[in-house]
This record gives sequence, structure tokens and C-alpha cells, in this order.
Amino acid sequence: MTVARTICLGFLAVIAVGAILLMMPFSTSNGTWNNLIVALFTSTSAVCVTGLSVVDPGTYFSFWGQLFIALLAQIGGLGYMTTTTFLILLIGRRFDMRQKIAIQQALDRPGMSGSAQVIRSIIATTLIFEITGTFLLLPAFVPEYGWSKGLWLAIFHSINAWNNAGFSLFKDNLIGYQSSFLVVFTITMLIIFGGIGYQVILEMYLWLRDCLFKKNHNQIFSLDFKVATSTTIILLVIGVIAFFCIEIRNPETFGSLNFRDQILLAWFQSVTPRTAGFNTIDISKMTTAGLFITIAMMFIGASPGGTGGGMKTTTLRVLTSCTKAILQGKEEVLLYDRKIAISLILKAVGVLVGSIATVILATILISLTDPTLDFIQILFEVVSAFATVGLSTGITGSISIIAKLILIITMYIGRVGVLLLMSAVLGDPRPTRIHYPEENLLVG
Repeated sequence: MTVARTICLGFLAVIAVGAILLMMPFSTSNGTWNNLIVALFTSTSAVCVTGLSVVDPGTYFSFWGQLFIALLAQIGGLGYMTTTTFLILLIGRRFDMRQKIAIQQALDRPGMSGSAQVIRSIIATTLIFEITGTFLLLPAFVPEYGWSKGLWLAIFHSINAWNNAGFSLFKDNLIGYQSSFLVVFTITMLIIFGGIGYQVILEMYLWLRDCLFKKNHNQIFSLDFKVATSTTIILLVIGVIAFFCIEIRNPETFGSLNFRDQILLAWFQSVTPRTAGFNTIDISKMTTAGLFITIAMMFIGASPGGTGGGMKTTTLRVLTSCTKAILQGKEEVLLYDRKIAISLILKAVGVLVGSIATVILATILISLTDPTLDFIQILFEVVSAFATVGLSTGITGSISIIAKLILIITMYIGRVGVLLLMSAVLGDPRPTRIHYPEENLLVG
């Protein structure tokens, strides 16, 4: 039982428990036993922090069902190892070297020291942001729905936004609040900070603390911080400009609204594919160009160490830096005056190839099971599932059972990661002392 197998089986166990709970009569609004596929799909979508749903969570599930979805999304966002380690710390037990290694691999940390402190800081950060988000959303929901329901709506959407899950209790998701600056600002900030990674937030906090208390020493930001923040900002700016320019002539999305609302929609649409799943416009009415840009944003995803999925921003930067090095005739890959190790380059290539292979295979299989669907709809749905986004053109509930099972597997692969899953299947690699001679090969 390797660390990779422990993590993969842990996610499967949480999904199974969630499916059983969602099947119970007290989880549905009509008080009857839930359909197995609906329960399994919803549980997988919640644990994998995707947000795809074959039913309307706000009307199909009771309060208890909605509570289970929120808890599953919370566990999925934190990660199986983070959650179990936190429970071990709560009961006062010390965890051994194996658990420290698991935490290191699950959070992609460079070392194993201070694992307990890292888990505590992650839980504290999560609670601070989710509670803040809840309070900010109260003025938007309480006047319309009252204190009890308004409070629950604020809590549910805050948890889903921070964990990049995308489940909503409104029938039209957040389309009814597309003009609300408060809702758009709160949800997008939770999505961005939830997906940018805990290490980045910690470094940002230390820098702000030093600035406020006017400490003399300069904060030295890590390469992870520089790459995650810069790439996120670049993608957000590109997304806002691209969606605004493409969808402004579409009367079904941006065209019929005023300039202020168009900017809000462009901003939200740039943030949500990374990888939240909330929507303030009808995705099915977007232009083909808008859908392809959304697919590209979803495939890239969030940053490592956060609650989002996708190929990750750091993978993108390593690959683009490799391309830049080749074009400049360099033999070293540099990022912010730091040399990137060959092992990281190989890992980035492996993530890209594995991600593309998974998307292509799932798209082909669903095209065979549901041949009446448009290719762009199938590709959009598959990338949304793999990148754990949750955006949909509206076909999730109408696809065949086999297609739903394919999406379940795709969501699971996207959440645990292609390389981690392959490591769980194949086992830990064995070192070798055999070295082979080099030979040139025509490439490109």
C-alpha cells in the first residue's frame, strides 16, 4: 500500500460514503430513496470539487442532502490526506513518517518538516475565508430569503466558491445575481484565493504583516509564489479582454446589457473556468469562440496546492518556458532567474500528455455512447469534468448512463491527478543504474 494508493483509495472511500448518504430518503426533498447513478454522480462531483450535476441540487435534495454535498466538497477541497491528518491532530495523536510523506506528496511540498503546523494553517485559512465569504453574502441573500434560508445559502455558496466546487442552490445558478457587484466580487475572490494555493496565501500574509508592522527585512518570495500569481493575473486579464470582445455582440449573453454589467460578466467568466463552475450567463448560448476559450481556461486550471483542478498554472509556465528556451537556442530552462530541473520538465510533459490522452479518450467514448450530441458540447463537458470545473452547456442530465459513468471516472482522474493515479496503479518507480547511449532524433 503505497502513498499514492492510499490517497486514491481514500478518495474512493469518501465518494462511496457520500453516495450512500445521498441515497438515503432523508437526503431527497420528496423523502424517497435516491437513484444510485444520481447519488454516485453527485457524490463524485462534490468530492472531486467539480460541480457538475444531473439534477437541480436546490430542489432535488433536502437540507440534509445539501449539507452532505457541502461537507463532501469541503473534504474534497481540503484533500483526503489533509482531512484525515487534521482528524488525527484533533484526537491528540502523533502521525508517523508515512503520514508525513503522504502530506508532502498530497500538498506537493519540498520537505516534510512542520507538517502539523501546515495542516493547522490550512484549516485556519479555510475557515477564515469561508466565514468572511458567508458574512459578505448575507446582505445579498437575507433580504430576499429571510435569515434562516439566507444564512444557509450564504454558507453553502461560500464553501463551494472557496473549494472551487460550483454547486448552487439556485435553479439558474448565479444568473439572477449577474448584476450584483457584492455577489460577483465575493464569489470570484473566494474562487481565486481558493485556487491559488495555500503556500501563496501564506507568503502573501507574511509580506502584508511585514509591511504593516514596518519590519526592515525584505520578503523573498518563492518561485511558486511568483509563477502562480503572475500566471493567474495574466490569464485573468486575457480572459476578461477575450470574453468581452467575443461575447459583446452576442445578445444572448453580453449584448443586451449595459457596459457595467458587461464588465462584471467578462470578469466572472474569466474567473469561473479556473476551476469553479459557477455561471452568471447561460453557457449553452455562448458563441463557439467563447466556448473554446472557456475550454482552454478550464484545461489550464488553477495552481498547485489549491482547491482547483486542471493542468495547473505552473505546468503551463514550465512548458512555455521550455518553448521559449528552444526558440532562443538555450539549453537551460529558466524562470525568474532560476534553472528548472529536468525532473520537473519531465513531470510537466507527463501531466500534459496524460491530461490530453484522458480528455481525448473520454470524448471519443461519449461520442460513441451519445452520437446525437454536438462535438463541442461533448468536449466542453469532458474538459469541465477532467479539470473539476463544473460548467456545462446543459447536457449533463440528459446524457446516457454510460456517459455519466465515463464522466464520473473522468472527474476522479482529474481530482487525484494523472501521475498520482498512474503511480498508484504501477507502484513506486524503482531506481536503476543502467544508462543507455544517446542518439539524435528528428523532432518537429
